[in-house]
Amino acid sequence: MRRVLVQQSVVEPNCEGDKEKKKKRRSNRRSKQSTPPPPTSVNGLHVEAPECLGDGRTCNHVTASLSSSSTKQHGWDMRPPNEHALDLCPPIEHELTRASDVGFSSMPTMRICEQKKCFDPHWSMEVVNEALKKGDAFKVLFRVNAHNRLEAYCKIDGVPTDVLISGIAAQNRAVEGDIVVLKVDPLSLWTRMKGSTGISNNPAPVEDCNSLLEDGEIASDNSKGKSKVDADYKCARYRSCPYPEKGSCYGEGTFVGETVHLEPSGPASCNLVHPAASDSLHVGSFNGQSEVVKAVGRICSSISTFPSKRPTGRIVSIIERSPRRDAIVGHLNVKNWLSYHEFCRKETKNRNSLTLSDSAYIHLTPTDPKLPKMMVFVKGLPDCIKKRLEKGDSTVEMELVAARIYEWDEESSVPLAHVLHIFGRGSEVEAQINAILFENAIRSSEFSPELLSSIPHIPWEVPSEEVQSRRDLRNLCIFTIDPSTAIELDDALSIEKLSNGNFRVGVHIADVSFFILPDTAIDKEARVRSTSVYLSQYKLPMLPPMFSENLCSLNPGVDRLAFSIFVDINYAGDVVDHWIGRSVIQSCCKLSYKQAQDIIDEISNVDSSNITENGNPQLYGHFKWPDIVRSVKSLHEISKILKEKRFSDGALRLESSKVVYLFDDHGIPYDSMLCGQKESNFLVEEFMLLANRTAAGIISRAFPDSALLRRHPEPNMRKLREFEAFCCKHGLELDTSSSGRFNQSLEQIREKLKNDTVLFDILISYASRPMQVATYFCSGDQKDGENDWGHYALAVPHYTHFTSPLRRYPDIIVHRTLAAAIEAEELYLKYRGSLPKVSRGEKVARRCFTCIHFDRDAAESLEGKKALSAAAVKHGVPCSESLADVAAYCNERKQASGHVKDACDKLYMWVLLKKKEILFSEARVLGLGPRFMSIYIQKLAIERRIYYDEVEGLTVEWLETTSTLVLSLANKRSSRRGGPGKWRALEDIAFVVSPCDVKIELGVFGGSSSEQVGDTGVAAQASEPICKSVISNTGVDPGVFPLTVHLLSTIPVVLHAVGGDDGPLDIGARLYLSSYLR
Repeated sequence: MRRVLVQQSVVEPNCEGDKEKKKKRRSNRRSKQSTPPPPTSVNGLHVEAPECLGDGRTCNHVTASLSSSSTKQHGWDMRPPNEHALDLCPPIEHELTRASDVGFSSMPTMRICEQKKCFDPHWSMEVVNEALKKGDAFKVLFRVNAHNRLEAYCKIDGVPTDVLISGIAAQNRAVEGDIVVLKVDPLSLWTRMKGSTGISNNPAPVEDCNSLLEDGEIASDNSKGKSKVDADYKCARYRSCPYPEKGSCYGEGTFVGETVHLEPSGPASCNLVHPAASDSLHVGSFNGQSEVVKAVGRICSSISTFPSKRPTGRIVSIIERSPRRDAIVGHLNVKNWLSYHEFCRKETKNRNSLTLSDSAYIHLTPTDPKLPKMMVFVKGLPDCIKKRLEKGDSTVEMELVAARIYEWDEESSVPLAHVLHIFGRGSEVEAQINAILFENAIRSSEFSPELLSSIPHIPWEVPSEEVQSRRDLRNLCIFTIDPSTAIELDDALSIEKLSNGNFRVGVHIADVSFFILPDTAIDKEARVRSTSVYLSQYKLPMLPPMFSENLCSLNPGVDRLAFSIFVDINYAGDVVDHWIGRSVIQSCCKLSYKQAQDIIDEISNVDSSNITENGNPQLYGHFKWPDIVRSVKSLHEISKILKEKRFSDGALRLESSKVVYLFDDHGIPYDSMLCGQKESNFLVEEFMLLANRTAAGIISRAFPDSALLRRHPEPNMRKLREFEAFCCKHGLELDTSSSGRFNQSLEQIREKLKNDTVLFDILISYASRPMQVATYFCSGDQKDGENDWGHYALAVPHYTHFTSPLRRYPDIIVHRTLAAAIEAEELYLKYRGSLPKVSRGEKVARRCFTCIHFDRDAAESLEGKKALSAAAVKHGVPCSESLADVAAYCNERKQASGHVKDACDKLYMWVLLKKKEILFSEARVLGLGPRFMSIYIQKLAIERRIYYDEVEGLTVEWLETTSTLVLSLANKRSSRRGGPGKWRALEDIAFVVSPCDVKIELGVFGGSSSEQVGDTGVAAQASEPICKSVISNTGVDPGVFPLTVHLLSTIPVVLHAVGGDDGPLDIGARLYLSSYLR
């Protein structure tokens, strides 16, 4: 058995220049936690520590001027094709004297780079276009590894493996979310694929922890708490994001297909990227040309021939700058600056306040680890900050600030930024929420008075002409099922049993398009907002509350306009017929999910005569409580049939529990709990899915060039194979040949692991990693790729969003398209002289565009084309080009909304742990290696890392063959390479207690249940009593040295809040161990 004894740094297999990159990676791993060296002076110049360029070079900052080396990285020829005028200097290897020693000793003068440029110039657009045309370069999206900013990745369309961009020099000033031009390196410069021949034999996704996660963080879209609203499935983001999505206790499940890499931007600035549906971009007009196809083919061939190699490349131009550059949130590093100026003041014997030089600058550290450190000139700071600096106020460093990048030239190793304003202290919830909204470009302002003046006056009644032209359903038993706190009711259900034994289910959606006409002020505002944003305690609505909570909301007991879809379903779950049209309805009841679940579980009292006093909802109209009960039970039975049929047809579902927060009267979280979905959630979801599929089929056939649809591509095959390998290694059979077989395999594994729910949750989280993003798209924009229109997770050829127009702008577009199809059908039938008379309950015999059997001949006839064209113009259906832009923008806004939800959930989790101080928990080991382990904490549904390399007093023994880790206490300090500043204290990675403390029962602060997260236990100030009292009541036993860890082991850990006033918010994890030696 091979043993690797790790004392200082881990010896890893490398190829070519990997050793140097590994050194840089280790030295930068904890840069955000380390304190930068104090600034000093060299011959009168203000100098700070060098900036590592990631390839062995450094660049030194000098006041108002930056000088550094300009080199060929790894021997690359960084010159554009056919441009030989640029003579680049060879690499300059040098070491920077410690800043704390400069100017205070007789050491030799510090060596400053004499080269003028830190980066190579970007190619001109003429050169870029020629290179793109020939396949010498590719237009791609730039993504940064959240765990290691020196690593970035780009996906070339058609290439199965992402291209690694390693080092600041190769990244060439690109920022997360930029659209860039990538030149791929020759095969000889490619690096080894992580996990291919690493020290650990653990197959990905539970990988050798010597390698950082490859891809950027994944996030999903979010909803107001109803799983149905995003019925094409929201995916759990456990891949590299440590904070999975958490939703309402009432039915926000974890779904597949909404996993997002990076999505495009639109008219407003945003937290993400650019007009593309995914992180791979087509090459525009050059895509499909033989040169490009051949170039992609050569790369694919090399990858196939050398599967252990990962392609590498470099950025040669930035085509479109990410909106992230305009939405920077971070902290100013003022302490070193103040220390330097305090020294200068003493040297000059100037006792007055600090004088702010025009050339002085301060570093800004973004809270997002994917963004580079920035330089801010003091003269450009807001006056309120400058006044505090003049007074020597070091608490400025605790403030969260908003900034934007305005320049990053070849001479600067870091970008120049401008501070816009201050949010407040980093430890304050309100400041953090405002920063989150700013970072994601969420419009939080109130609706303008001019816009509000256009809203109809209340009370409002349905116009008589609408009653005449619509299907009158006010005598039908229609009701809503929503979270108990919901006030935006955009969907309702009904069910009737037909004489032939089939059931007619009605899905009724608020007719928002009646009020929101195309290109009006309210329409433009809704388009810019694109989606409502939910922050657990409150929401930022897409529409004014008068619309979303009153006029359009399907509130009970009032007449409302709706889009209704009736589907006739037999006992086999087959849809034998459908009808869609505009209607007038009146909901007779507002049910909560819990009330609907009580009916399903037969807890509700059916024979109750006094409904409101028995806790049941108020009824309106002539319907009685038994009518509601019968309808809910019938809908439940039909939904089970539909669900079973859907999964038998190949659908896939990845479902896990959600963390739900409980808030006090001041909006501060005080506890949390894990919640899953109930049958009532699935009931509503099935019919929303069916309605969305029905709407997609109608608009895609009636308007094949201008239908707004939603697609979910097949998973990333490489990651899927890695997941298969992991399951196989642990004796779990997995078939991923199709979405249906994938789902069947997971169900079999669920049954096999019914006594180990934590492991199954882990598997579900890893199963979601290969999933790609579901996005909106214009059918006309993808006309040649109709095979790519489908939805992988739902296993359907067409899908769209129709059921939530109160909070999603794409649904309004779909409503307008449906209205156009309905009107075109009526116009065509008038042309043919055969428009039927329609009354409620009467089957429509003559339909052509909206019926279950689409009449293609009618649509392609001259009369049909005229009718469709006229109706499209009347109802404002966008043309293909405009609709493609709307789809791209809605994708970006949808993702930004998801990021806000995720960030707020992370904030609430941080507040809970900050309040509790420490939380003891058990964790499962997901990844293991000689440098760090990845763990999963089910209690919080998060994934964390614990680094144990280069720790003072700790011996790390890694057994490669068995993938076993042994951690022991060292009796004496071992000889290590590098300075002592690299060593970390044992307390940084382990909470070590004496076995005597574990037995102490002080009983001062009460119990701390292992099933709760909130402030239910510790609330003291002194650190030692806290430890002892908590230890006695944790319900978690500490481990002991030597600690032996295997993959999927259960280990005790301690969690705590990190950052706030002194850096980005984070959740820290340490081992929980006991030893007499400490």
